[in-house]
Amino acid sequence: MIRVLIVEDEKPISNLIRMSLKKAGYMCTCVYDGIAAADILDREKFDLVLLDVMLPGADGFELMDYIRPLQIPVIFLTAKGSVDDRVRGLRMGAEDYIVKPFEVVELLARVEVVLRRYNKLATVIEIGGLSIDTRSMVVRRDGVEITLTNKEYELLLLFAQNPGAALYRETIYERVWGGEYTCGSRTVDLHVQRMRKKVGWENKLVAVHKVGYRLEA
Repeated sequence: MIRVLIVEDEKPISNLIRMSLKKAGYMCTCVYDGIAAADILDREKFDLVLLDVMLPGADGFELMDYIRPLQIPVIFLTAKGSVDDRVRGLRMGAEDYIVKPFEVVELLARVEVVLRRYNKLATVIEIGGLSIDTRSMVVRRDGVEITLTNKEYELLLLFAQNPGAALYRETIYERVWGGEYTCGSRTVDLHVQRMRKKVGWENKLVAVHKVGYRLEA
């Protein structure tokens, strides 16, 4: 699933974008200031950043300098509609620049264009000896289908889309179960153990001490 980071300090706008993208099949994370955005970009991987310009902590242009080396496509969302601002954003490496207010259908179209440009819309992921079809939710190894529960599939997809990244148990629980992680809970560990055994990732999906798990693939 495509992961989008929404950096927007106006929560009603952020929630509207999140709900619209979620209905379109994207996984969204919202933060409300530039410092929080930099922090989460250090910990997690995203396929696209929707970035407001006027932000507390660090503004969008400052954050763009931080994002550019990560090679994550960025679309600016802002009320600053002057030609100079648009040109500045594009010259800094942004893929697009959308001026508020905008129609959701336009935003979705521009998101799709940028993701297609970066080949992010591929429906089959080949990783760790597995073939994962994200449309049909079918997982195969050597052409043989592997039966997974919904949670096991969501776990597998989360790791497949973040290879090499150490994912915190809190992050895994939030992404797959959609709630707040309870310290000491074994839910994540038990599901990871069952899933990696089914797909043959016992030596690829490794535990990271006091953190969570990392896919070495």
